[in-house]
Amino acid sequence: MNENLFASFIAPTILGLPAAVLIILFPPLLIPTSKYLINNRLTTTQQWLIKLTSKQMMTMHNTKGRTWSLMLVSLIIFIATTNLLGLLPHSFTPTTQLSMNLAMAIPLWAGTVIMGFRSKIKNALAHFLPQGTPTPLIPMLVIIETISLLIQPMALAVRLTANITAGHLLMHLIGSATLAMSTINLPSTLIIFTILILLTILEIAVALIQAYVFTLLVSLYLHDNT
Repeated sequence: MNENLFASFIAPTILGLPAAVLIILFPPLLIPTSKYLINNRLTTTQQWLIKLTSKQMMTMHNTKGRTWSLMLVSLIIFIATTNLLGLLPHSFTPTTQLSMNLAMAIPLWAGTVIMGFRSKIKNALAHFLPQGTPTPLIPMLVIIETISLLIQPMALAVRLTANITAGHLLMHLIGSATLAMSTINLPSTLIIFTILILLTILEIAVALIQAYVFTLLVSLYLHDNT
């Protein structure tokens, strides 16, 4: 109970060196690859899920937008596996760090915006000024639309950080309460422990949903600019 509530969000170190890079590189090692003509059930299920996700996200895109399919599929797999590994005891979740999420969101957002200005500059500039806008409101609307465009990567990163962090904090608090109540009242402990199990199941769903939402929003930004 004396443990710092935010201790699990501190970037770990090994011999004084940051271990976050090794943790970030670890999830891809969990994705199995097959060298055989006939795959096993795990690889077949993995390929089916990747195909289903890719098909759902790429349906609305044109030929130019579909060139991003490999990047978007890799992104959703990376975020999902990182979120799920962070639910393990005594583990570190890189997606709770706003700096890392910004490092993912800003380049992807900037790539979609630059592509939009290169391929459809008239449509890209038209977003800053909706049709039929009264003349006195033009400067204000241009400023508002510019701010809304620039805030998109921040919204992406903050949404992912806030959802994952809130879930981890709630699990930490309920787990500490379960441990404290175990020596006081057994029936209450069982109730709190049941809530903790249900919350863990919910957090597994949140980990997958947040990975999908992050990638889907990047996909929508890409669709608006291609």
